[in-house]
Amino acid sequence: MRLITYMLAVALGCAPLVAKDEKSKTDERLDDSASLFSEVMGTPDKAIPQNLLDKSYCIALVPGLKKGGFVLAAKYGRGFAMCRSSSGQGWGPPAAIRIEGGSVGFQIGVSSTDVILLIMNERGMKRLTTSKFTIGGEATAAAGPVGRDATAQTDALLTAEILSWSRSRGLFAGISLDGATLRNDLDENKAMYGQPWDNKKVLTSGAKPPDAAEKLVSTLNKYSPRATH
Repeated sequence: MRLITYMLAVALGCAPLVAKDEKSKTDERLDDSASLFSEVMGTPDKAIPQNLLDKSYCIALVPGLKKGGFVLAAKYGRGFAMCRSSSGQGWGPPAAIRIEGGSVGFQIGVSSTDVILLIMNERGMKRLTTSKFTIGGEATAAAGPVGRDATAQTDALLTAEILSWSRSRGLFAGISLDGATLRNDLDENKAMYGQPWDNKKVLTSGAKPPDAAEKLVSTLNKYSPRATH
């Protein structure tokens, strides 16, 4: 009985430390997401086209998507989705997401890739408020064009709910994430808001972004503050 009591006391004493560590990792991911977007948009000839960015309803940033394995390549990453404020001016609070999926291929080792998704219409925005959806399945997707002045010239780009890009080893390019699943990250939302809110609540509540997201919000506002049109 004494042993059980001791173990329970240790567990309760460690809980705040675990929560604090989780929050610090969340803050770090928010900062990494802001840096990812700033670095990509800071190189005009290799950036997301400005006209597509300004037309987007939401954005998802996943710094350091892990991909690796032998024969069976797996994908896993954590990041944040943000939509424009209800007024259309500026960006709302971040909702935590996970990207998970797999594809058959011949790949040895593990690589880390940054991923950016633009959600281009209301249908795509509604996908973000569900518990999970499959990119390229439930949501139409296409690899995005690169270059600040590039334009969407194909039907696939014009009708896609999601446009996707990746950055690996300094190269920024459109990427297909077909088959990957995007889901809510309730643990991360709890670290940010104190409650395990789902993404529908975060994205539609008008909640105040956590202080750690200030850099991310201001970076998005810098490059695309205008209302969706």
